[in-house]
Amino acid sequence: MQPTLDFALGENADMIRETTARFAADRIAPLAAQIDAEDWFPRDDLWPAMGELGLHGITVSEADGGLGLGYLEHVIACEEVSRASASIGLSYGAHSNLCVNQIARWASAEQKAKYLPKLISGEHVGSLAMSEAGAGSDVVGMKLRADAVDGGYVLNGTKFWITNAAYADVLVVYAKTGEGSRGITTFLIEKSFKGFSIGQKIDKMGMRGSPTAELVFDDCFVPEESVMGPVNGGVGVLMSGLDYERAVLAGIQLGIMQACLDVVLPYVRERKQFGSPIGSFQLVQAKIADMYVALNSARAYVYAVAKSCDAGRTTRFDAAGAILLASENAFRVAGEAIQALGGAGYTKDWPVERFLRDAKLLDIGAGTNEVRRMLIGRELIGAAG
Repeated sequence: MQPTLDFALGENADMIRETTARFAADRIAPLAAQIDAEDWFPRDDLWPAMGELGLHGITVSEADGGLGLGYLEHVIACEEVSRASASIGLSYGAHSNLCVNQIARWASAEQKAKYLPKLISGEHVGSLAMSEAGAGSDVVGMKLRADAVDGGYVLNGTKFWITNAAYADVLVVYAKTGEGSRGITTFLIEKSFKGFSIGQKIDKMGMRGSPTAELVFDDCFVPEESVMGPVNGGVGVLMSGLDYERAVLAGIQLGIMQACLDVVLPYVRERKQFGSPIGSFQLVQAKIADMYVALNSARAYVYAVAKSCDAGRTTRFDAAGAILLASENAFRVAGEAIQALGGAGYTKDWPVERFLRDAKLLDIGAGTNEVRRMLIGRELIGAAG
């Protein structure tokens, strides 16, 4: 057992951590290398079992079939899943936060009754589609059109970089119903809708096993009852979820850093050079200290932002700051983990090279670190002015 700081997060958080960590160690970790090597999403092996534990509906009210807990518990679940496999952590975050949480927050009672039970049980997989090939950080520049027709809308265009796309039964999709930021509407899309299909599947450097693909809408008819939230109010739906998305997905990076320490600490205790364990060398000890401090400093910020989310006090720039710190720390820690293992770390025989490839994603996804810095600086300068 590694020594670590007790953040005193409370009984519910401790319970979620213990339950998720046990499941992740028993069920996810043994599959992690295969998931990465084969780019395999083990839906049937994991999703229903995670549903039985309540992990898909952590932030959903008990009245709607969830656990009725908060974003802090959701971060911790994401952290422990990602400690075993960051790619499963990414797909889990996209399902449980980007899709399920947004439906819980914005859908009508009828929509919740229709979609949440199977999403929370793990029978269905959820996804969110915001990005396009030409509209990533500039999300308002999206081109997917939704034109009003009798009884609903017809969608034409594409989405790109969509996590869980090829497996998703239900997708939260943003499309243009007007002009500018006031002309975007949120739709609940079912995979069976005529005119909807999966396009190009994307082969990624890391997060392999978390499926990413293009969505294609070719005269796809969407009934009026599939509009989620107000017509032309999609930007409000979208932006309201970004803070929660950034907080929860930051848990992935915490899990990667902990996984690095899980590998490195036993290795430096056992690996000998010059007749001594390399962990007895001061430069190696300094490396371990830096890794540990990077993890716990990111934990402190991410947990604090998650608590603020639960209290309704979060700020957009702190949500961006938490994932900024966690993402950059994780990439650096994974690099140090490879260095600590030396030549072994550069081989596929050890998982630390996977940790580095996986860690890089969240320097880019959920808003690049450049955009996060721009947001933080602009908000702080604006507040000071």
